[in-house]
Amino acid sequence: MYIGLDLGTSGLKGVLIDVDQAILAEASAPLEVMRPQSGWSEQAPAAWLDAADAVMRALGAQVSLAGVKAIGLSGQMHGATLLDDADQVLRPCILWNDTRSAVEAAALDADPKFRALTGNIVFAGFTAPKLAWVAAHEPAIFARVARVLLPKDYLRLWLTGEAVAEMSDAAGTSWLDVAKRDWSDDLLAATNLSRAQMPRLVEGSEVSGQLRDALASRWGLPRGVVVAGGGGDNAASAVGVGVVKAGDAFVSLGTSGVLFAASDAYNPDAASAVHTFCHALPDTWHQMGVILAAADALNWFAKLADKPAATLTGDLGALQAPGKPLFLPYLGGERTPHNDAAIRGAFLHLDHATDTAAMARTVLEGVTHAIRDCHDALTSTGTKINRLIAVGGGSRSDYWVQAIATSLDLPIALPVAGDFGGAFGAARLGLMAATGAGADVASAPKIARTIDPDTKLTAAFAQAHARYRASYKALKGLS
Repeated sequence: MYIGLDLGTSGLKGVLIDVDQAILAEASAPLEVMRPQSGWSEQAPAAWLDAADAVMRALGAQVSLAGVKAIGLSGQMHGATLLDDADQVLRPCILWNDTRSAVEAAALDADPKFRALTGNIVFAGFTAPKLAWVAAHEPAIFARVARVLLPKDYLRLWLTGEAVAEMSDAAGTSWLDVAKRDWSDDLLAATNLSRAQMPRLVEGSEVSGQLRDALASRWGLPRGVVVAGGGGDNAASAVGVGVVKAGDAFVSLGTSGVLFAASDAYNPDAASAVHTFCHALPDTWHQMGVILAAADALNWFAKLADKPAATLTGDLGALQAPGKPLFLPYLGGERTPHNDAAIRGAFLHLDHATDTAAMARTVLEGVTHAIRDCHDALTSTGTKINRLIAVGGGSRSDYWVQAIATSLDLPIALPVAGDFGGAFGAARLGLMAATGAGADVASAPKIARTIDPDTKLTAAFAQAHARYRASYKALKGLS
């Protein structure tokens, strides 16, 4: 058996699979985000360990874990977990959706070697500008930084005692030479850091260490369980849904929104604000457009409306053409295609007839337009999308999925019921690490059904998207 642990923003998910990749058990534990100031987003790393312990115990309560051979890790990307020389946490982890380091990010991005070596804009959410912010605003803490780990890699340190990262997550730090799949000493030096403060690197399907005996005993696992390199959440999700070859893609409607396409070559285009990262498998890369608020935007509105998100989306009926109201889902800034940490969300063109249902529909449309932005950015680089799968909590809304299918003019496949996200992909990577299996393990899931575009509404969605784009330009200087 193989375990996948996915350390997300709102919770930690675990799945247990057998050698045939059937899911035997699932468990999750919630996590809270701290927002002490506008644009800030932090978590206490100790909460990740408590959540992992709760999930492992819950899995063991369902199925004996005595046959487990490997654990794979998936996790939220870009977080800055700062440790001293005794591996003690120095401050709360600064998360991926934290935008406080916009000034520092712009300064690093102005240095041409960052785009040249990483293939990406230095976004405010990436790890390197976070360290530059700490150096400028918390110098006493920066002076004590002995090690910088990404969130899942701090979890790995606790599980194995080993400080290790893998290529897909490391590619989102702005310190990795993405073509060479190695840390760049020049980029580290630009933020007054060195290779000595970085974890060693492995591929996602390689062994990174072994589970500590004390934890194996606590959870009922055998000794010698290997821990795979794993992947950043999106790369691990891609392994989970079989998006590992050029032409394959998925759209994720989780807290953030992602349009992810696999590639067999490194073809960056930083100016488009498309992310070009290593995949979680050797000799493979991927491109993705990322928006910071997808289901997060819906959940924000659901809280204001005092209704469950599922109720809001379930009451919408058949897909409609976008109305006059617009929603810009930039609640905490935006990445693709704007790279704008200052822009904020907006409802536009409301009138007396606008009710809760209309506003919920407008929120879904706003995120749909943002996904269309990602699609346009990816295809402008030459990326081809032949097969598109939907994952994430938002994919449970047929209305939302059909809106995206109609906007992109692409059919979207929905997998059969089950977890095919980061935790499942991490379990697959664990299987590869334990057995030496290759990418053929990462097959596409069975498809329950495919949602086709509503061709009668394609033009209406295109027109609404054009208005959406114009609205961003009009509001940009006002945030």
